[in-house]
Amino acid sequence: MPVPEASQHRRRIAAGLVAVAVGVSACGAPGGIPGGGATLVLTNGTVWTGEEDGVRHEAVAVSGDHIVARGTSAEIAAWIGPDTEVLDLGGRFVAPGFIDNHTHFNRAGELLLGVNLLDVSDAEGLAREVGATAERLPSGGWMTGGMWGAYEQWAMSSTGDEDDAAARAPFDPDRSVIDEVSPDNPALLWNWNRSHYLANGAALEAAGADCRWEGVECAEGVPTGRLSGAAAQRIAAAVPPTGFEQRIAEAKAALADMAQFGVTTFFDITPPHQVAVYEHLRESGDLTARVNMRMVLDTWDEMRDAGIVEGFGDDWIRYQGLKGFVDGIMGSSQARFYEPYLTTGVRGRWRNATNTGYVTGEGSGMDPAGNMERLVFGADSAGFNPRVHAIGDEAIDSILDLFERVAEVNGPRDDRRFAIIHNQVIRGPETAARQAAMGIIAEMQPYHTIDDMRWMEERIGGRRGRWAYAFRTLHDAGVLLSFGSDWPGTNAAWYTVNPLQGMYAAVTRETLDGTPAGGWNPEEKIDLETALRAYTVNNAWVAGEEDRKGRVRAGFLADLAVLAVDPFTVEPTALKDVQVDLTIVGGRIVFRRDGERS
Repeated sequence: MPVPEASQHRRRIAAGLVAVAVGVSACGAPGGIPGGGATLVLTNGTVWTGEEDGVRHEAVAVSGDHIVARGTSAEIAAWIGPDTEVLDLGGRFVAPGFIDNHTHFNRAGELLLGVNLLDVSDAEGLAREVGATAERLPSGGWMTGGMWGAYEQWAMSSTGDEDDAAARAPFDPDRSVIDEVSPDNPALLWNWNRSHYLANGAALEAAGADCRWEGVECAEGVPTGRLSGAAAQRIAAAVPPTGFEQRIAEAKAALADMAQFGVTTFFDITPPHQVAVYEHLRESGDLTARVNMRMVLDTWDEMRDAGIVEGFGDDWIRYQGLKGFVDGIMGSSQARFYEPYLTTGVRGRWRNATNTGYVTGEGSGMDPAGNMERLVFGADSAGFNPRVHAIGDEAIDSILDLFERVAEVNGPRDDRRFAIIHNQVIRGPETAARQAAMGIIAEMQPYHTIDDMRWMEERIGGRRGRWAYAFRTLHDAGVLLSFGSDWPGTNAAWYTVNPLQGMYAAVTRETLDGTPAGGWNPEEKIDLETALRAYTVNNAWVAGEEDRKGRVRAGFLADLAVLAVDPFTVEPTALKDVQVDLTIVGGRIVFRRDGERS
């Protein structure tokens, strides 16, 4: 009898948990090297420590993978020994390594190594991108997806429909555009909304597709590469599972992207197969950022039964939080509101249990009735911290109601750190006050603000839009702000993993090209210090790692970002252009702007 898909999913989760359980151990902070020597010294810089006193330093000493001292350049000179690597920063700015609160790491790796056609809308661009992808992939490696035309479509019609673009024929390429540049790599591609599909010759051959197949377009007896959705599904059945070596290559591409932006820890919405990838990278010494893995909420009992507790792991790989879902997203008009969308006349949807997790039929959503309440009560009783996606105002209030009931029934817990992921459109200041009183974290992604503003008011109007991404209101109410990226984004937008652009969005509320002047709902701007803390100190606390991360302090992990300029000295509108020159993880330089890597 075949194993049900949901049961297979549970077995994969359990196997991943056991794999990590075998390999992890706690890491303690070291003392100094005998004789006062350090392995690395950063001197002649401006060090923002993340401490509340606001005192800045000039230099930092590192021994192994931990910070051992901070102070003036003269004071830290005492730590320099014959084997110390000394970097004169020439006044550059040092911050704790950035922590990203929300990534889909494996998907980012797939897009970075694989085919990404979001900004492609013509034959020249398609051939260029497919050819470049073929050069990155091993011979025989498939490229799938791509989602061509997404950016163009959204530029033409901010609500995602085709009304404004009716007069323009959609880009509908045939295989002649890509066959020559991808002879050894089968390609099955589709556009942004899967209304058009394209296969190259190698893919047609691999699947045995010919003109006898229904849905395979042919000209003079030869397949053109254009396919119906049904034919594309038949070809997709020939795509082999992604091999482990390709997953490793994708992960390395994603880690390199993070390193250039100073990201030293990331929270990941982790599918089960990714656990082994992280383990392999750690054992090989190629894991250049620390990962807090976040499984879906309905796995809390498997984790408990495997002996996994909140925070289980080591300083490189740790289990942290469980993700649930209340509603959909605004991009598809499925975030749940008290009032209907102006564009659709509906209020959005509760997220159901068949479209939330990694496997269809396995989910952590609101439907069936009582599902989310059961999951949150169970996870909290086992000591886990639910982090629940909620975007619309009714969705946010609903999860607050549920969190409140759980805390009342289960009683106090010193390490309870519930969070609302996205926390996008609150109903008003009263929601912020309630969230603060309950101690609920706002896990937000500020870059969303300057991406969504293009269509937000069109969909929900200015009155509700006023409370979208209400950073200042939440902060002033006493809500802990936690920032990240949601990298790599959706079929409508690529979300950068660059924290400086996230800070720019929170501080200016302007698009990257400076509109609207003065910012969208500018009363919700926050200052740079608040935004910087949301990417460092606050995110360390969210993970229960405030004793080892998020500050430049003796005994803390030597995870540091060195910026080319002091961001406090530039105009807010210039924050998006501030570069990271050095990224240091565990005392090892993993990125240099001059191109050298360790």
